[in-house]
Amino acid sequence: MAYNGFAIDEYLDAAAVTAQLDALIQKPVYSIRRDRLKGYVEDYFEAKCPQSKAMIAQAKRVIPGGVQHNLAFNYPFPIVITKAEGAKLYDLDGNWYYDLLQAGGPTILGSNMPAVREPVIELLNTCGPSTGLFHEYEYKLAKKISELVPSVEMFRMLGSGTEACMCAVRIARLKTGHKNILKMGGAYHGWSDQLAYGIRVPGTKGLLSKGVPGFVFKHTDEFFPGDLEDLERKLKANRLTGGTAAVFLEPVGPESGTRPVSKEFVRGAAKLARDYGALLIFDEVVTGFRIGLSGAQGYFGVDPDLTIFGKIIAGGYPGAGGIGGHADCMAHLGAGLDSSGKKVAKAMCGGTMAATPISCVAGYHALCEIERTNACEAAGRMGDRLTKGLQALIAKYKLPFVAFNQGSICHLDSVGTMHFAIDWKKPWTIPQILKETGIRQKEMEHMGAAYMAEGIVTLAGSRLYTSAAYTEEMIDDVLARFERVFSHCGRLEVRR
Repeated sequence: MAYNGFAIDEYLDAAAVTAQLDALIQKPVYSIRRDRLKGYVEDYFEAKCPQSKAMIAQAKRVIPGGVQHNLAFNYPFPIVITKAEGAKLYDLDGNWYYDLLQAGGPTILGSNMPAVREPVIELLNTCGPSTGLFHEYEYKLAKKISELVPSVEMFRMLGSGTEACMCAVRIARLKTGHKNILKMGGAYHGWSDQLAYGIRVPGTKGLLSKGVPGFVFKHTDEFFPGDLEDLERKLKANRLTGGTAAVFLEPVGPESGTRPVSKEFVRGAAKLARDYGALLIFDEVVTGFRIGLSGAQGYFGVDPDLTIFGKIIAGGYPGAGGIGGHADCMAHLGAGLDSSGKKVAKAMCGGTMAATPISCVAGYHALCEIERTNACEAAGRMGDRLTKGLQALIAKYKLPFVAFNQGSICHLDSVGTMHFAIDWKKPWTIPQILKETGIRQKEMEHMGAAYMAEGIVTLAGSRLYTSAAYTEEMIDDVLARFERVFSHCGRLEVRR
């Protein structure tokens, strides 16, 4: 099969991958052996990263936990990055790393690419980063997105993906007149109160949303990933309590496809949303312009009512969020008329620093460069090469790990932390499941530290994003480094 401009050559068999992950969580924990982990900590982190360690110790005095973003955490301490270029990151102590974190996904071109950086510098020399008034690139960026993504007739820039999700909920309720929101269990749609529900592990409801009162979730519920029957049950039930305003999906599965779903599920969910009068909302914060220029929705052939964008919208610069969609839905952000000429109510939406000149210039030029270089397909080819190499290493060292990918979104699951699920029909099992996921989360951190010590930066030791800046030679070098870690992995005796 041909890639045809998308990052995916052949879509994975979601059922087969799920079966592998089901088997993984039934097996004993395999991880980096304790003696080798101790060696990595002493020989690498302590010996080669002393300036990072010292700075983080100072940072903890004024920053809770020592870092400003969860992605920056690393066992045994965070590494301080001073330079990003292409496929590599450089730290305060002069060490360099292959970047498979990709700032959480947006740097599809690679980090700090001249095609984006130079227009930004030119802007700073003339206009500055923000004026509070309209800038021509607000129009250019919105027009570019609407040209690339067929469902996006109109686009509104915001400060983050979280803000875009909040805005989508308000639009959905105004557009449909319904009350309830359904989201895919385990998916992350930002950290607003009403959507911080069923995160990380399906079925958790509000268990992991500390600080959010339970009553906030009165009109929010989750459905199990990949289960159309469960989704329809929730849609039917909601008819009795005000109807469903929106169905939120991460199109490749929750947490960027960590628990993958099939094409049939995505298309079936789209039909169910329409059948029950709900808006279909695609969260493409990661998949947008990474799976393809038309997003995952273009790959799946689905027409969502609203699309959530993040990160890449500003080319990796601040102001990374936005919402786009059908004109009759987006009309609720303009306090004007919908497509039929009917006056519509305005959804409460703000953001003084949204759509700044710097974010719009960076986003526009990033999208143009992705299009010009066919970066989605290039990054996807590297993702395929990395995944096939990891699968071969897993087999070589007889490890229970599972490696799979959706184009340039790659997964290396060593412990299955996020494949567990809560069953409220068996409440007595909940404490044990939460304890088990906690144990396995710690081993993810240990594996991430081992990868870091070998010069590989990952997302939580389990997710790997490739970019168009990678070459085959680089990927092969990355695999050699993974092999050094795998050769020191074994079964652990874990106290439960």
